[in-house]
Amino acid sequence: MSNGPSIDREDPRRYAHLTSIRLEDPGAVARAAATRIRHEGARTGAQNFIIAADHPARGALSVGENQLAMADRRDLLDRLRISLQNPAVDGVLASPDILDDLLLLGALDHKLVFGSMNRGGLSGYVNEFDDRFTGHTAQALVDIGADGGKMLTRIALGDPATAVTLEATAHAIDELAERKLYAMVEPFLSEWHNGRVRNDLSPDAVIKSVGIASGLGGTSAYTWMKLPVVPEMERVMASTTLPTVLLGGDPTGSPDEVFASWQAALALPGVQGLTVGRTLLYPADGDVAAAVATAASLLNHDTIPAE
Repeated sequence: MSNGPSIDREDPRRYAHLTSIRLEDPGAVARAAATRIRHEGARTGAQNFIIAADHPARGALSVGENQLAMADRRDLLDRLRISLQNPAVDGVLASPDILDDLLLLGALDHKLVFGSMNRGGLSGYVNEFDDRFTGHTAQALVDIGADGGKMLTRIALGDPATAVTLEATAHAIDELAERKLYAMVEPFLSEWHNGRVRNDLSPDAVIKSVGIASGLGGTSAYTWMKLPVVPEMERVMASTTLPTVLLGGDPTGSPDEVFASWQAALALPGVQGLTVGRTLLYPADGDVAAAVATAASLLNHDTIPAE
């Protein structure tokens, strides 16, 4: 199966066959996972480019001012397939429903696959910091031949639910490590602000979150960090020896400013690549392929042998 079929974005029935397969042959998902050609694996110096699409599972559908930008599943699948057609895109990070769709579409050959594990801290939920693990389990990720799992780890010193999230994250890291799968941990120091969760993106806060998240679980052997690009990224990257991918978040500022900040951060030691979603899937000008190509041009793909 190919990553690059033509996509008729005007055909409202272009994904109707997915519903039929799910209805009549649900075992097709497992078969597609079993026959998928896997990525050769992460290598030092070859920065990985992963497209993220696990936002809807947490009820986070907005991009900029558009509150329902990610609501149309057909449109989202179109954008993901366009992204994955770029050979510089190494993989995808998604919730189980989206990964199952992509498996059925044959879009994940030669790609890294990361599943999204905790989606229970719904966007806007009164108990948002109680971020339950409601998505992929470690065993489910093994079953589909994934490379790892991602967990959002928001640390709110003023909210007791943080303890539950930290403990669950530690268990998930252990379960992934036991199966030799990567744990992609996305930490933030966060707080309630006017009834909404706000992440502290100051360098000191990010550094503190890295220290806390790096110590979760019985081993860090399989742990990666997924970190925002903030001022003084040199200090941030000096706080860890763990492989780190950069996240994009909800796009703010001009595209040129965003790409320039990524380029500077990608040059730092320890940065293994990008794991970006909305910024590239929903660019202001609507040209997904061009946004992905620009981001890909920032990456270093020269493999450096490990010493």
